[in-house]
Amino acid sequence: MSRAFYSVPPPINETILSYAPGTAERAEIKAELERQSHIVMDIPIVIGGKEIRTAVRGRCVMPHDYNHVLAEYSIAGEAELKNAVEAAMEAKAGWYALPWEHRVSIFLKAAELIAGPWRQRINAATMLGQSKTVYQAEIDSACELADFLRFNVFYAQEIYKNQPISPTSEWNRMEYRPLSGFVMAISPFNFTAIGGNLSTAPALMGNTVVWKPASAAVLSSYMIMQVLQEAGLPAGVINFVPCKGRDVSEYVLTDHRMAGFNFTGSTEVFSGVWRLVGNNIRKYENYPRLVGETGGKDFIFAHNTARIRPLVTAMIRGAFEYQGQKCSAASRAYIPESIWPTVKERILEEMESIHTGDVCDFRNFMGAVIDETSYRSIVGYIDYANESKDAEVLCGHYDESKGWFVYPTVIIAKTPDFKTMREEIFGPVLTVYVYPDDQLEETLVSCHEATPYALTGSIFAQDRALLAHMEKELADSAGNIYINDKPTGAVVGQQPFGGSRASGTNDKAGSALNLMRWTSPRAIKETFLPPDSVSYPFMDEC
Repeated sequence: MSRAFYSVPPPINETILSYAPGTAERAEIKAELERQSHIVMDIPIVIGGKEIRTAVRGRCVMPHDYNHVLAEYSIAGEAELKNAVEAAMEAKAGWYALPWEHRVSIFLKAAELIAGPWRQRINAATMLGQSKTVYQAEIDSACELADFLRFNVFYAQEIYKNQPISPTSEWNRMEYRPLSGFVMAISPFNFTAIGGNLSTAPALMGNTVVWKPASAAVLSSYMIMQVLQEAGLPAGVINFVPCKGRDVSEYVLTDHRMAGFNFTGSTEVFSGVWRLVGNNIRKYENYPRLVGETGGKDFIFAHNTARIRPLVTAMIRGAFEYQGQKCSAASRAYIPESIWPTVKERILEEMESIHTGDVCDFRNFMGAVIDETSYRSIVGYIDYANESKDAEVLCGHYDESKGWFVYPTVIIAKTPDFKTMREEIFGPVLTVYVYPDDQLEETLVSCHEATPYALTGSIFAQDRALLAHMEKELADSAGNIYINDKPTGAVVGQQPFGGSRASGTNDKAGSALNLMRWTSPRAIKETFLPPDSVSYPFMDEC
């Protein structure tokens, strides 16, 4: 046993590489894209450190070329899911008993592997399997994932250091134990880093995990699993189980030993899980911790003092980067009448330079949306706007001949409660409501009340008093608010991420607040000079 207090290296955000022509990283990623494009990977289930293959199979395809198969993977069923729970429970005691410095060293090593030798492998898998441009992949699967691992280790250290006061003749201590059971993690397709964080954050605090990755992100998620194994993660600490969501509900979420649920995805799914847990609450050994980051209907709200070019840049980048498939993506904008003609002109000019297509062509700003289901849903909203008398489609079209391509779409809504101003679309569709300059207050109220979500938003103005006023009026409309910037791009350690209302539990991924959810603290009091008399001084005779 060690006899020292260790300090982890201070975390620093991973540097984002440029991939500009002539750089080494550009040549490396091009070569890796070529390599992965010519193989079909066989991805197993990983339970208790063992690879398992089943007869039920799924496929990973390129969204921008849906006939191109990148990988085939085994799908876990009832037997595999139950075995994964047992493996997690069997690994729990040994994992928590491992000295803290050895536990965190695994994740620090994983961060170095991701930032180094695995960088282009995971980036290429994210580009091809999730149709991200090289820049979007770099900030996600390389930088953000490495940041989550490094900063979470630092936050864990700070949590452990947080101890109660001890008066004379006492020593009070706080022990931060893992939860009493296993944690189920379900990750989305849109951020490779989220899958890595949802599974590793509870594990870092001593928990063991069953991890279901999104079916559209199995390829990049499996690479994270491989990195963790290479870094020395013991068998059973994280169990990798691609499977159907309904099977998780039936065979895992109702298990009496489930102690936590870590989720990013739709509001509808998370609400269903909450109901399921509530209906089974007497069954569990503990009250399960439910942590969820869900939907969003994120806004950009401009005042007439806003600078036009930064505003337009924020609208386009915020709405269309990664095809609008970010829970933080700008989906609605409120623009004053007085500046709208200039904003509109600038938007149409910028649209001429935005190209959509194969992400291996670095000239493209956008790729394809993730799959056919998403494509049909997004197209339905565009068609609805085209057919409505209360809206005008300023630009945008779609094409499914080879990939699921939805081109950047801007809709002008004639009323602030138009359907595309209220409902989450999760695609490259931005709806603009042009409001009369003298109706700022009414429009701020409309922005807040239009949707049940409260994830991200941004406000634009040059007038400081107005910025302060807008920030105050929209205080409950977003968990992350941006001033004169787009509402996307939260960085670990800089902008802890999460929202409330229908957008989730606001447990702020990328902060110590989130890690605290995966601990069960125990207070320990030791009295050095315990009393040896039952009576108190007040009981003495006068």
